[in-house]
Amino acid sequence: MPKSPLLPFECRYNGSLLAGVDEVGRGPLIGAVVTAAVILDPDRPIAGLADSKKLTEKRRNALYDQILEHAKAWSIGRCESHEIDRLNIYQATMLAMERAVSGLAVVPEYVLVDGNRCPKWRWPSEPVVKGDSRVAAISAASIIAKVTRDREMEALEARFPGFGLAQHKGYPTPVHLEALRRLGATTEHRRSFRPVQEVIETVGFYEDHVVSELEELQYRADLFEDID
Repeated sequence: MPKSPLLPFECRYNGSLLAGVDEVGRGPLIGAVVTAAVILDPDRPIAGLADSKKLTEKRRNALYDQILEHAKAWSIGRCESHEIDRLNIYQATMLAMERAVSGLAVVPEYVLVDGNRCPKWRWPSEPVVKGDSRVAAISAASIIAKVTRDREMEALEARFPGFGLAQHKGYPTPVHLEALRRLGATTEHRRSFRPVQEVIETVGFYEDHVVSELEELQYRADLFEDID
């Protein structure tokens, strides 16, 4: 059966200081989870905002530049792989979202978050399911977050050649998993994620000198909760 079209979102807040928040990178095996917060300027509209995953790379990059130029405020929040290992991916994502909103140069009066949950923070807010397709500010945040993280994966590919990070962006594709089994885990891989744990135990590290740095960490049972 064809999917029902999304209903327009009706926000209870009608002012101009509305921040949209989205994240990228909960599912990958390597690198940070990256979030963005954006307050759009109604006097400087940006045409074509949409879910970043549905845009071509060329279009995302063009919109990324427009958002940086025309938005009232924007900010990046993140949690690195070692924080993800310590907190779990869900808690790390919530913290990264809070960091993004805290970093805005303009204080928002209301915050809309893509998904079905909001962090426990001080700003009035509500979650919006499929918000990156229904709310322009969340669409803008999704574009900023995705372009930022994709570029970071390209930089990591230069640091750790052979994994194909620039292509699969760190997700557990067959190419990535095969490279892990062949090359070992890098210092940027998420050690608490099971495929990485298994490689560390059986193959070791991409760079031998970091083996001695591996800590005997005890991971909670909920570390893999809510991985997308």
